[in-house]
Formats: sequence, C-alpha cells, structure tokens
Amino acid sequence: MSNVETEPPVLDCGDPAPTGLAGVEVLTARDVPLGGPRAMKVRRTLPQRKRSLIGAWCFADHYGPADPAVTGGMSVGSHPHTGLQTVSWLFAGEIEHRDSLGSHAVIRPGELNLMTGGHGICHSEVSTPETKSLHGVQLWVALPDAHRHAGRDFQHYAPPATDLGGATARVFLGSLAGETSPVKTFTPLLGAELVLEPGATVSLDVDPEFEHGLLVDTGSVTFAGTPLPAADLGYLGTGRATLELINSGDGPARAMLLGGPPFGEEIVMWWNFVGRTHEEIVAYREAWQAESPQFGAIPEVPGAPARLPAPVLPNVRIKPRRNP
Repeated sequence: MSNVETEPPVLDCGDPAPTGLAGVEVLTARDVPLGGPRAMKVRRTLPQRKRSLIGAWCFADHYGPADPAVTGGMSVGSHPHTGLQTVSWLFAGEIEHRDSLGSHAVIRPGELNLMTGGHGICHSEVSTPETKSLHGVQLWVALPDAHRHAGRDFQHYAPPATDLGGATARVFLGSLAGETSPVKTFTPLLGAELVLEPGATVSLDVDPEFEHGLLVDTGSVTFAGTPLPAADLGYLGTGRATLELINSGDGPARAMLLGGPPFGEEIVMWWNFVGRTHEEIVAYREAWQAESPQFGAIPEVPGAPARLPAPVLPNVRIKPRRNP
C-alpha cells in the first residue's frame, strides 16, 4: 500500500533502549484518506510522535470494513518502495497485486503477502470487482542496514489456524504457540492474527527480548491489564516472557500481535521510502520521478490506476528523532 498523503511528514526515527516491565503504552490511530475526499479512510497507528517502531515494524494502517461501492475501494496505482518489506493481511475482500518483480497475485483473507523492496521496487494494489467489503491491515518492516539494499522479492503464505484454548492464532511471521512461519525476514519478527472467543483469557509465551504491539481490529481486548478498544495499538517493552489477553465482551475479538527485538538503528521515513539520511530520500524521490530502472516498472493493464507521482518534499531538513 502507498502512503497517499499529499504532504507526508518527514520522520527521522530511532529505537529506544529496552523499556523493561513498564506498563502498556496506548497508541491511538489517526485517519488518513486513501485517495480523494470520498475515498476509503485508513487508521494509522505507526509511525507517530509517541512511537516510531515496534521491533522492525515501522508502519501500520488498519482499514475497513468498507463498502467499495461507497468508498471506491482500493485503487492505488504504481508507486515505489525502498528499504522495507510490505506485509498485506486481509480480514475480508480481495486485492489484486502487481509488482516490478513480475508478481501478480490476489490477496485474500488469512493469507500473507510479503514484498521486499530493498534497493527499489514498485507495485500497484486494486480491490477486485467481486469485493463487497474491504477490511484488513497493511504493515511495513524496516530492513536493517546490512540488508536494506536487498533485491526484490515476493512471498506468499497461508498459515494454519492454531487452537490456543479459547482463541485461535494464525502465525504468519516468526514463531508463537508451537507454530513457525517459513517466510523469510531480515530481523527476528513476530506477526500473528488472534481471534479470542467471548470471555476468553489467553496467556501466550513470548520471547522476552522482543517488544510487542497489539492492534485491536474488532471487539475490545485487555492487554497485560490495559483495555484496548478497536483501532488502538498497545505497546509493551522487552522483558516479558508471557502476555495475557482477555476478551470480556459478548462477541469474538480479533487483534494483530506484532513483535521483534528493538531495532537499534535510526531510520528516515518519508512517503513510501525508508532510508538513513535526508539526502537518500531526496535521491529516491528524484529517481522515481525520473522513472529510473531502480524501481522497475509494472506492465500496463487496461483500466489500471495511474502511476503515482511523488509529493513535493517539505522545505526542511530531517532532524534526528527517537522513541521515548
């Protein structure tokens, strides 16, 4: 997914020292329109001023359920990425994905699509005509310096549902509850969809060297003693070997559990680029505008949305900025 803001903020993001056993930090989403004034809105919880990363997770958009007949659905033309992996996960609907690696895939609920855009890639995303409700998350993972110029890649994985006793998990990255994803990442990561039955309490064994985030999709989940309503993201620092989740509601609750060790590197994010310096971001933007082969190209498809031009950079230099 593209960040389609016409004036995207410039963020120089770092990662904090481990936060020990401090309580849950609650991150509230802001609404961002995915296109014009009638467009579908997404709820963005990462990055923000309170926190920029959770492990290597550096971007989280949560959208829907939305009726494409009302919002126009997702219609994002070819756009670039550098220095990151994109993680697409749906709860409902379908999205057609094309990229400059030559991948052509339909993203469906419960199936991971992970794209690596290290040195440069471009892709498009369009909801299918059959989609009556569009609902999901789009996540980005920052690549460490040693691998941030990696070649283009695309991976698909449909994880099995794992019974947790009162809940189910689909582990699409990393390991949880005895399940391990085969999908390649460049730093240790955890990514899982959790569905809790009404009244369920679940205790999960996790890596104490990881920090964790829980993004609530539906219902309300108490995360390590802190209630989180739908669309909020709860953050916990390192040092915990177990996480307790409670659904005290009358219906099922669904959430995304994200984790990883503190990233330990400063990154610069602007629009759809992750780099290390302001000058790199400027060069990426110029290369995209010049239609450089750095990003490749997607074959033309009749009726496809137009290639996205890069926004204008703000007239400021990027200043170092760290998590609290």
